[in-house]
Amino acid sequence: MDRMPVSITGQVYALAESQHGYFTSAQAKAGGLRPNTLVAMARRGVTERVSRGVYRLASYPVFPQGAYMEAVLWPQRGVTGVISHQSALAFHGLSDVSPATIHLTVRPEHRVRRGIPHHLTLHYAVLEDGDVDVLDGIPVTTPVRSILDASAAHLSRSLIRQAIEDGRRTGKLLEREATHLAARLGDGSRDDQTPPKAMKTGPR
Repeated sequence: MDRMPVSITGQVYALAESQHGYFTSAQAKAGGLRPNTLVAMARRGVTERVSRGVYRLASYPVFPQGAYMEAVLWPQRGVTGVISHQSALAFHGLSDVSPATIHLTVRPEHRVRRGIPHHLTLHYAVLEDGDVDVLDGIPVTTPVRSILDASAAHLSRSLIRQAIEDGRRTGKLLEREATHLAARLGDGSRDDQTPPKAMKTGPR
């Protein structure tokens, strides 16, 4: 089996290193790699195509949160998604929620022109800098924003209460944040300041 030139392999490795071995075809193109080079790398087993336009270096150590990394890269066109809603609660370890899909938020102006994979549920919302944490290189909504979004998306009151208590117990919520959320959402009530329900375009 022919081997890829070291310079090309090293170039892709440098591109993917900050993303736990993952990269997009758009990123590769911006880095000077031709599409046929990516095809050749996949054919030789240097890379794996994990979803449309998203690749992983086959030799890179397996990242436990790889599915989340792949998800945030999936939107492409210069857009990085943010893990949100129930998936963000699971990422933070808040409540026993176990979503069947990965919930991802992108800006309202981003329009997807290809089919959404069955393992993703897409939401549109404006997220401020204070709404997003970057954990292990993955953008994810903060515990407060995650709880608000999950509540607005009608996650059960028991799981919302559990998420708040878990946040208080683990210190992922400040006491004042937990108290405020419990007062607002613990009984299932919502007020005008709750973020609007996001648009879902993918299957649940």
